[in-house]
Amino acid sequence: MGMVTLYIEGEKRQYDDKATYEVVAKDFDSKDNPICLVYEGKKLRELIKTVSDGAKISFVRKKDVAGHKTYVRTSILLTVKAAHDVLDKDINKQLKCEFAIADGYYFSPKNFKVDADFVTKLKKRMQELVDADIKIKKKSYPVAEARELFRECGMKDKDELFRFRRSSSVNVYDLDGYKDYYYGYMLPSTGYIKYFDITPYKDGFMLLLPARTEPTVVKTFEPREKLFGALETATEWGSKLGIDTVGDLNSKICEGKISDIIMIQEALQERRIGEIAKEIAERGGVKFVMIAGPSSSGKTSFSHRLSIQLATYGLKPHPIGVDDYFVNREDTPIDEDGNYNFECIEAIDTKQFNEDMLKLLAGERVELPSFNFKIGRREYKGNYKQLGPEDILVIEGIHGLNDQMSYALPKESKFKIYISALTSLNIDEHNRIPTTDGRLIRRMVRDARTRGTSAKGTIAMWPSVRRGEEENIFPFQESADATFNSTLIYELAVLKQFAEPLLFSITPEDEEYQEAKRLLKFLGYFLGVSSENLPNNSLVREFTGGSCFNV
Repeated sequence: MGMVTLYIEGEKRQYDDKATYEVVAKDFDSKDNPICLVYEGKKLRELIKTVSDGAKISFVRKKDVAGHKTYVRTSILLTVKAAHDVLDKDINKQLKCEFAIADGYYFSPKNFKVDADFVTKLKKRMQELVDADIKIKKKSYPVAEARELFRECGMKDKDELFRFRRSSSVNVYDLDGYKDYYYGYMLPSTGYIKYFDITPYKDGFMLLLPARTEPTVVKTFEPREKLFGALETATEWGSKLGIDTVGDLNSKICEGKISDIIMIQEALQERRIGEIAKEIAERGGVKFVMIAGPSSSGKTSFSHRLSIQLATYGLKPHPIGVDDYFVNREDTPIDEDGNYNFECIEAIDTKQFNEDMLKLLAGERVELPSFNFKIGRREYKGNYKQLGPEDILVIEGIHGLNDQMSYALPKESKFKIYISALTSLNIDEHNRIPTTDGRLIRRMVRDARTRGTSAKGTIAMWPSVRRGEEENIFPFQESADATFNSTLIYELAVLKQFAEPLLFSITPEDEEYQEAKRLLKFLGYFLGVSSENLPNNSLVREFTGGSCFNV
């Protein structure tokens, strides 16, 4: 038995050469913010890995993004394993992890009914597995053997996914005899999942977990009916097309059916835009259509397409950008890092905005501002507006759903729309695709095309963008009069061609390398699709280029 030397966040220590990083982590762990992974140099390692002599080690904790994702992933494995046990190991009875709502993860049943008795038994079994602190094992299988294993377990979705596997092996996790595949790393044992809850919801249940910033707090679930409805509709659309997972999409591509899929998806999306326009027209008295959503939701393309649909009802839409009401640069608030905070509502001159909108509502002629981003000041260049009976303003901006933005306007004069890219496609039934991943890839492709920003730059600023969304958009999404899901089920297969070269430009020396590597692995599940056949008004063209709109 030998010893190895590790350099742990600047401290030199020695360990048994058979020790795992879990042993090392226990010497530095924190109850409130436990260690989930380690960096061995610049390589991310699971805690089950054996230590390497001379390695420089740093820790990834539960409050870190990668640590939180590992906790969530392991919790999902725990949930499906417990359900497998409660359902007497019947491989025909399965769970699908559908989508996330706040800090909850919605599971739907297949071939059985979720009732109060099932939820009680599931939670009890999960707690038993946690208390037993069972080790989670990992084994690499040749692809053919892995596919056979998943067929025997009734996991047809994983069998289909790995039909398109490019590498020769698949890593399979084993929890007390239950084998499954997960896209990403795992915690070493069930004992790490100390905080969770289960609550019935709709036809399934919510797995409730701590937020990344509060790793020991499981909050009571607060339903978001409009958001859930939009996600459920997207799932239903996918099912009607026979596309629930990436493997299904790849199969359609191989069968030469992608052109039909594109046309059907675009038609469904246009129909939804038409439904929103009809609701606005039939309500009467609406003068301000307020559109808000997180970054890269396709707000600009949507506002153009909505304007066209409104015109079919005899209305005359006029676009207004809330950004033109930024306060002058010297009056912009500063964030905790000393940078200008352009995303808080205090960065907008809400007083001037409301004064102008009230005058327009009263039929007055108003000169609207234009913000000069180069000098950081508002300018007036003779852009006059006056609203007639058929005129309607389409206002796009981050704070559109926040009544503080339009505090002086009568409620009946406003129609608020929440738009987001709500991904319903799964990698497989236990590996969901986070909505943020789809939006990040959209943003990366558009930034490179229109702003000359590298993928490294987009990834670096993404956490700041996400914080702004959490503070200024998501709290208001349920107040919207309508929700629009801008995701197209085929889009990641198209964006893949544009995103991969950008991600490959990030080197191992860059801080953003691990995230780039993760996204490349993610995109590797998809077969590529050319953008040539996309309609020129497609929302995807806001990111890839070639749109008929000025986006």
